[in-house]
Amino acid sequence: MKRPEGFDKPVAESTGLSAKSRRKHGAGEQPQANSRGAAPKSHRSGVVADTSSGGGTKPVKSTAVVDKPQRERTPRSRLRGSEPTPDSLAKKQLRQAARARKRAERAELRRFTRRARNRKLTLLSVTGVVASLLALIAVAVFSPILALRTVVVDGTNRIDPAEIQAVVETQQGTPLALLNFDAITEDLSVFPLIRSYVTEIVPPDTLLVHIVEREPIGSVKVDGVFRLVDPAGITIQESAERIEGVPVIDAGGADTSSPAFSAVTEVLLSLPADLRTQVQSASATTKDDVSLVLSGVGQRVVWGSASDSARKAVLLASLISITDAGRAGEFDVSAPSNGIFRPS
Repeated sequence: MKRPEGFDKPVAESTGLSAKSRRKHGAGEQPQANSRGAAPKSHRSGVVADTSSGGGTKPVKSTAVVDKPQRERTPRSRLRGSEPTPDSLAKKQLRQAARARKRAERAELRRFTRRARNRKLTLLSVTGVVASLLALIAVAVFSPILALRTVVVDGTNRIDPAEIQAVVETQQGTPLALLNFDAITEDLSVFPLIRSYVTEIVPPDTLLVHIVEREPIGSVKVDGVFRLVDPAGITIQESAERIEGVPVIDAGGADTSSPAFSAVTEVLLSLPADLRTQVQSASATTKDDVSLVLSGVGQRVVWGSASDSARKAVLLASLISITDAGRAGEFDVSAPSNGIFRPS
């Protein structure tokens, strides 16, 4: 039996399309796929039987999920155009030309300012080196690390090194570069045996003092006192007794600054060390009549002037070697080419 329309509506088709959408697409058309190629989601609707009121059916609200259609992306080539326009090409060429011109200008600027830049770098390098040297000098001058702490004395024979150390050590604690060498010279001048001295700084804290003592050449008797003198006539030592090991010099009553004394010392200095020790006395009244007396039997030597003293010394040594040491007499070497011995 046919149901009249208006009561229960038939259940919606499983395709989930509403009547309106069926009318739109037509009975035989299928829904189109979305832009991604997936089928659109179907509508869902249905009816549920209502058992509570005697067997009727109760319509249920249908829900539908519809994908939003995506816009198709237009290729950039279509937006920009398949081919560049003449205006864009001209602008591009202008930009490239401007960049090339700037690069060329920078290169020319570097080329023309190369000498100035090199001069500046050289000046900066020299300034840095000078500043470093000044810093090192400042450290060497004012740093307490390089202060005097040790004094070493060498070259002494007759002088006690401790006395010289005591004099120089008054400047202990002073930086080596600021030592007062004038004060050291003044302090060492009180030692008559010092002929000369040389100081040497040994970092970080040592001062070496090399002493050259005066070498005695003979003794001079003045007012009954024997004075030990060096070739310059500086008194090294005084004694009431005759000083052994050196000859007695008689300059005829003249002082140590006379020509006679200078001639005698020049002759004594020309003698070999072993022969000088055999000289007992030396005398002269002028610079041309120097004579010597040897120890032992008192053999006398006529020397004459101080000229050719080296040749005369060699000649005297030869005569002594061939003459009996116990035979009294006189050696005459005043003529260096012809020496003789005259027995007494």
